[in-house]
Amino acid sequence: MYYSSVGIIALIVLVIINIEALRKVDKTSENEVRLKYRQYLLSLIVFFLSDILWGFFLEQKWLVPTYCDTCLFFTSMALSVLFWTRGVVAFSGKKDKAGKILISSGWLILSFEIIVLIVNLFVPIVFKFKENTEYVPLPARYFGLALQMLLFLLTSVYSAIAAFRSRGMSRSHYRIIGISGFIMTFFIIIQIFFPLMPFYSMGCLFGTCLIHTFIYKDKEAEQNKAIRLAKQKAYKDGLTGVKNKLAYFEALTELETALESGELTEYGIVVFDVNGLKTINDTLGHGVGDEYIKNGCNIICQSFENSPVFRIGGDEFVAILKGSDYADREALLESFRKKINENREHGSVILASGLAVYEPSTDSSYNDVFKRADKAMYEQKHALKAVGE
Repeated sequence: MYYSSVGIIALIVLVIINIEALRKVDKTSENEVRLKYRQYLLSLIVFFLSDILWGFFLEQKWLVPTYCDTCLFFTSMALSVLFWTRGVVAFSGKKDKAGKILISSGWLILSFEIIVLIVNLFVPIVFKFKENTEYVPLPARYFGLALQMLLFLLTSVYSAIAAFRSRGMSRSHYRIIGISGFIMTFFIIIQIFFPLMPFYSMGCLFGTCLIHTFIYKDKEAEQNKAIRLAKQKAYKDGLTGVKNKLAYFEALTELETALESGELTEYGIVVFDVNGLKTINDTLGHGVGDEYIKNGCNIICQSFENSPVFRIGGDEFVAILKGSDYADREALLESFRKKINENREHGSVILASGLAVYEPSTDSSYNDVFKRADKAMYEQKHALKAVGE
């Protein structure tokens, strides 16, 4: 049971530290490296399970299960070497001749292992068991392990060359891959001389721990950053730089959820409309009109600097007030309208505005609050037109 205990610990640690990497992802070009690494981890899980069972079956002196599991042991070991090689080549992002040779070598080693195991059924050349279930390694076993050791060594050299040609974080990542390959090479060498010790399991565990700590976390952080940037870009209004209508709808969903959970109990909204935009577009052109919209948006953002501002239409904006801006809403709106009055006197941009706050006793949804704010905005818009803006 001592032999199996090492495999059990290795399996548990592998699953714990790689739980995210083991999750299934879509088969896309962006996920190619992650998919290859997941395949490698799954092959290791199969190997660890066969290693655990081998120790148990051997201790129980169950000859047939031990023999079958030994075949699985060697097959899954060769398969893990192949998937490791494919992962290293995929990580490089290159489709060069060296990478193709490495992958082809991995397939050849797996094929060799399967063939010699089939032959071993008739003529023992890989391993055999004595009548007392004593395990006896044979020449083909040593040759197969030597080939796998050589392939790990070559992937390490391949990674070292890639590291030499790279800069920054990529260079560090290639070095870690190379070190992991050397570690597994070293443990295969020990496994050759000590067939009754689970050294390959330990080597794989050390290698995956290094990759998870120094590479996978970095890659995951990079991917999350890319997703955040893409999301920000998708939610950003191209003209003004504030949040767009898509972001507005998501904010409303979050707001309603916060209200239902009790996390949020009060909020207000201000609806804005740029006055005279159609006239400016018709007389001065859309370029001037766009600048007019941007100037109006700047005034909104400066006046309600602690609140998210959304452009929900060509000349319509909404600010959702929470926290300090909600508490100071009347003063902020008064200051905003004072600025608009100054603009009206100087012939600058004019915006109508309307404020409404959430009333939990009467408002059944955000739309009720928006309607009141929109109505107040149109009332002020008409008032501004009545005095000639």
